[in-house]
Amino acid sequence: MPPRRAPHDLLPLKPFVFQLLVVLAGGDRHGWGLLRELEQRTGARVLPGQLYRHLEAMLADGLVEEHDQPRGATRETRDERVGGAQPRRFFHLTDFGRRVADAEAQRLDVLMSELRLSKSRG
Repeated sequence: MPPRRAPHDLLPLKPFVFQLLVVLAGGDRHGWGLLRELEQRTGARVLPGQLYRHLEAMLADGLVEEHDQPRGATRETRDERVGGAQPRRFFHLTDFGRRVADAEAQRLDVLMSELRLSKSRG
């Protein structure tokens, strides 16, 4: 279990990590589902190695948990197939991960407010 710390200890987040947290805030996802949604959101290609490297670090930091099926899985979600194979790794946003995502969103909001204020003065 990762050491206990405050959400602000992990800030600022890498944009890719923040995007992962935002996607997982919408519900559990398997790796392939995460990859597809990230590509849709960002418009950039996401390599599986890049995704899983970040997920492993996020697991170590306690931001996400891994399960063999989504929490609250129904028969349909358990039987979901990806490329003919059944997904084996589902990722779930932890309470700590949600607090970190909220803290990052607040940090970015403050930066945007400062930018708007400096533009209005300038």
